[in-house]
Amino acid sequence: MKITLSRTALAALAATAFGLGATATTIDWMDHAQAAAQGQALRVADSTAVTTPMVTPAAAKVASGLPDFSALVEQTSPSVVNISVVGKPARVAINPNDPMFEFFRRFGIPVPQNPQQGGEGPAPRGIGSGFVISPDGFILTNAHVVSEAVDVTVRFNDKREFKAKVIGSDKRTDVALIKIDATNLPAVRMGNTDKVKVGEWVAAIGAPFGFENTVTAGIVSAKSRALPDESLVPFIQTDVAINPGNSGGPLFNLDGEVIGINSQIYSRTGGFMGLSFAIPIDVAMRVADQIKQFGRARHARLGVSIQPITRELADSFGLDRARGALVANVEQGSPADRAGLLAGDVVLSVDGRDVSDSFDLPKVIGNLEPGRQVALKVWRQGAERMLNATLGEQNDGEVLAQDEPSQEKGPIRDKLGLAVRPLTGAESQQLGVNRGVVVADVAGPAAQAGIQPGDAILAVNGQPVGSAEELARLVDRAKGRVALLIQRGDNRLFVPIRIG
Repeated sequence: MKITLSRTALAALAATAFGLGATATTIDWMDHAQAAAQGQALRVADSTAVTTPMVTPAAAKVASGLPDFSALVEQTSPSVVNISVVGKPARVAINPNDPMFEFFRRFGIPVPQNPQQGGEGPAPRGIGSGFVISPDGFILTNAHVVSEAVDVTVRFNDKREFKAKVIGSDKRTDVALIKIDATNLPAVRMGNTDKVKVGEWVAAIGAPFGFENTVTAGIVSAKSRALPDESLVPFIQTDVAINPGNSGGPLFNLDGEVIGINSQIYSRTGGFMGLSFAIPIDVAMRVADQIKQFGRARHARLGVSIQPITRELADSFGLDRARGALVANVEQGSPADRAGLLAGDVVLSVDGRDVSDSFDLPKVIGNLEPGRQVALKVWRQGAERMLNATLGEQNDGEVLAQDEPSQEKGPIRDKLGLAVRPLTGAESQQLGVNRGVVVADVAGPAAQAGIQPGDAILAVNGQPVGSAEELARLVDRAKGRVALLIQRGDNRLFVPIRIG
């Protein structure tokens, strides 16, 4: 069982990714796998808290200065639990060439004779947090807290302990639902994520480094934050101190309502550095309801690869400003293909909900039910159009088509500095396209924009390209800027180029 994980932020933006720029920092899961080893690194500092009287007894309110969270903690902490996890022991291979192998054999200590047999190592252990969402024993936590667990123990702040069963988990959103055999449990109250404001006070309760019932506080730093490889979750970013062991714990607003599940931290060291991220509670509860109903979470899919709209791309497509999600590729036979969506379309809204940038589209679609029909507002050829799509389900096995290649010949050089040739049959089959040209040589504006020899050019400003002559004609017709749809390896993206 993986107890501590980390991810390096993406180094570059590709058409099939929704990542951030390259950085030396990492996004870390917050399991307490090595609390004992990390404990000696803790530092103790004296501080004097500045508090103000409570305005309401039910929850912490700000009268002036800093808020007093004592009433909030008293009210909500009975619903927060500490989760201890034991994983499956790993097999340990013993090499007969190891000097200790002969020592054990000579003194009659039994050891496996085959390195493939091996023995069992110590069972991995981890600690996380969670919170009760219903009096009959359902508890929410992070999927990575209970991943591959064979034994899960839940402990309340009154020292009661229960064995828990993992009902289901969803790695895509990092949400898990577990259950204990108990009744009349104190359940949390759910907040409204849409009402969360940047700058408002929030508090977290959990077990950082194994220190149970620890309360930390701060403010909401940002909303709808996108993280590398996390395309479905519009994270709530806070400056609340979160550390290993806080995973799965609740994030409360000043009314004592849960608005998120503490999930990840942004760190260079593995410890808290001022940025933490919580899964919005509406996303988590939708996943929990689906796990209850279907035994798993179901995420809708549209079947497109997208990229952000830059100012240069917006100019190329005639948009008034940089907004929406630019479709770089449409999978053949996918819901997007059946709806008539094309590469070069810019998705502006889904069912009336604006798509401000490319990060919004996968979150909106992924958190809808498969089979639902949605209305897509798209920008195509200088005008808005409405398309209706019936969403599929993620991981449904759809693949790209492989069509017959173009047989036209004759590379030419255009005013972008491109010399191109037709696709070969092998290239067409490998890329899964039946039209396009391959860059044989590049100079001038195209080279400055990052076009490379070997790139396949599939479209100009959304218009498909089938030959070198067609490419030159579309470029000549364009004014000021063009956006080339290129394929490099498995990735597709639009590249804006200033003409001349």
